[in-house]
Amino acid sequence: MTVQTINRASGAALGLILVSAIFAVLTLAVKLSVQAPLVTADRDAERTKALAEITTTETAALSQPAWIDQAKGVVRLPIETAQKLAAQQWVNPAAARAELIARQEKASAELPKAPEKPSAFE
Repeated sequence: MTVQTINRASGAALGLILVSAIFAVLTLAVKLSVQAPLVTADRDAERTKALAEITTTETAALSQPAWIDQAKGVVRLPIETAQKLAAQQWVNPAAARAELIARQEKASAELPKAPEKPSAFE
């Protein structure tokens, strides 16, 4: 190694240390000068109330049956009830499969064709 190589390496190391120190000082200055707003007791009470409302709504939605779309016959059921109904239906797999296919065909049936507009010359 030559003296010039050692001087370049020392200069690079010194530059890296200097840049790191400047970065640390600037980071500390920003952290001390910028303060995040504190969560007050009022805000904490609002969050607690909102969480309780959400929990109550979700619990009711999961535990009570309700119509999703009455025209199409779509119902929301509690999981336990849905499992019992599925177990009862699949006692006879052939009938359950046929009903499942019929429901799928009904759900994916094509819409009727829109009536054609009469000609302007009629």
